[in-house]
Amino acid sequence: MISNELSQLYREMILDHANHPHHKGALAHYTDQAHLQNTTCGDDLTVQVDISPQKVIEKVAYTGSGCTISQASASMMTDAIQGQTLAVAAQAAKSFSDMALGKPVAAADLATLQDAKILSNIMQFPTRIKCATLAWWALQNILARYNF
Repeated sequence: MISNELSQLYREMILDHANHPHHKGALAHYTDQAHLQNTTCGDDLTVQVDISPQKVIEKVAYTGSGCTISQASASMMTDAIQGQTLAVAAQAAKSFSDMALGKPVAAADLATLQDAKILSNIMQFPTRIKCATLAWWALQNILARYNF
């Protein structure tokens, strides 16, 4: 019974992020952006970041459309990385990708993911992995340009 209750809570959290997304919309000022598409199901996301001289993500936002999982994951990602250093954001992106692929992730790294850690069972649905990781891969593309 507890697993059914948890499953329902997770579904509700995913739907809440998808229907009431955090940080969705274009930034008026940004220092970098990345655009990715998932041609399998039509997800289309652009992630924008405003990075301070101290290498902190001051603001993050995303635009685009897609399935519930991609939109919820993008919302969760923005919550997890806003205000973080590029190094912390890079570790979070790596941890999320590892988690989505079923690789082990340290408990401390899972904590950094905040709500996004509820997507840990996504690897059970291989067609949804790209949906869940799209925003995180866009973030990784941005961070790579800063050597992270």
